[in-house]
Amino acid sequence: MYRFFVNAENILEDTILVTGSDVNHIKNVLRMKIGEEILISDGNDKEYVCSILNMDDEKVEAKILDINGPGRELPIKVYLFQGLPKGDKMETVIQKMVELGVYGIVPVSTKRSIVKLDAKKAANKVKRWNAISESAAKQSKRGIIPRVNDVCTFKQAIGMAKELDMIIMPYEEADDMEKTRNIIRDLKKDTSVGIFIGPEGGFAKEEVNAVMEENGTPITLGKRILRTETAGMAIMSVIMFMMEE
Repeated sequence: MYRFFVNAENILEDTILVTGSDVNHIKNVLRMKIGEEILISDGNDKEYVCSILNMDDEKVEAKILDINGPGRELPIKVYLFQGLPKGDKMETVIQKMVELGVYGIVPVSTKRSIVKLDAKKAANKVKRWNAISESAAKQSKRGIIPRVNDVCTFKQAIGMAKELDMIIMPYEEADDMEKTRNIIRDLKKDTSVGIFIGPEGGFAKEEVNAVMEENGTPITLGKRILRTETAGMAIMSVIMFMMEE
């Protein structure tokens, strides 16, 4: 069953209005018919099972058949602080992290980030990245659309992360796999975790120290050096496996 997202104001007493680009997708791409069922989410982990009542070029009206409560989301909020990678790697990172259950993504310009974006390019990138997040959320039947924040500096990222319950940083110079296992095993429900992933060149030593000054913990992901687009997915996969209910 296909999933779509709507704003809260589009949810009426017993019907929901789907507007925007999803109308064309339902009507002309999927070629759905009156009476077919779809899933609609309000972006807050509430899912509506609906049947299409009417549609035109501006909107699709769907009748609410059933309401499913929370259950698609992990009982923990994981934020990815991703050092800007080269090329289109960020798109892959966003798509896969959303599929795995990340709650939010913060693109970070670090000392060793090769990519440097001016304000206009950054705004266009963030717009595209959020579209990718929405598409991945629909495909994986997420209850929310994880937000991709504006590109920020490392200092700004630290300021955001210190408001979370825990900060972890996969780091090539860290060791003690048992320590990493214990950190993941000890994660609690209803907590927030920030994961810092460096760009292709990794984090500078002063950046690692800045994370540790905010009680962040360097962890190891094993003896192999993972690419920047792999590291976040590796740790997120473990967290998903441990926290899935």
